[in-house]
This record gives sequence, structure tokens and C-alpha cells, in this order.
Amino acid sequence: MEAAKKRILTRQRKKAKLRKSLRGNAKCPRVTLFRSANHIYVQAIDDLEGKTLASFSTAAEAAKKALKGHGGNKVAATLVGKFFGEELKKKGIEKIVFDRNGYLYHGRVQSLADGIREAGIQF
Repeated sequence: MEAAKKRILTRQRKKAKLRKSLRGNAKCPRVTLFRSANHIYVQAIDDLEGKTLASFSTAAEAAKKALKGHGGNKVAATLVGKFFGEELKKKGIEKIVFDRNGYLYHGRVQSLADGIREAGIQF
């Protein structure tokens, strides 16, 4: 149990350090993610207003139909990124600030970012 606590605390320290320099607004929101063992969640946040502009996850109905229940892998993360990028495009957002939320830019986090880029969003 001690190793699990240390891992969580390390991620929280990284998250706090990253958030010092990352800020989003309505034209260029901060996109943050959370990954659990079974799902990945992503949302666009306007830090000036304190509002969530868009969100998507593997728990959403559209993703469930496309994935057939397998939400904790790289394929699912890429699909979520594509759907989320399309949602941002509909709202007129072309550029974002990517907040990896303390996670390493590797695996599902990288796949999610690649999916967002494939949808035509720049960061």
C-alpha cells in the first residue's frame, strides 16, 4: 500500500508543478485528462471563467458503441481524442493547451493527444 500512496503523491506533485504554467481561456482552453484502469476522460476548461467548455470519455454512449466495452486501452484513447477533437471543432476551438495532469506522455495519454491532433486541433 505504501508504493501506491507514493505513486499518487508523486503524480499530484507533478500536476501542481505543471499547473503553474498552464492556463486556458475561451479561445485556447486547457485540455486536461484523467485515466482510470477502465476509462479515460478528457475535458476543455476555460480557466478565466472557471467553466468546462467540452468533455468526452469512454463512458459516453458514442464511445461505448464504437468500442464495445473496451475503454482502457490505447485504441480507446485515440478514438476519444478524435471524438473530442470533433466536438471542439463544432464549438469553434482550433487551438488548445494540453495538460497531461501529471501523467507521463506515454501510452494512452500520447494516443489521446494523437487523436486530438488527427481531428485538426493544434497544440
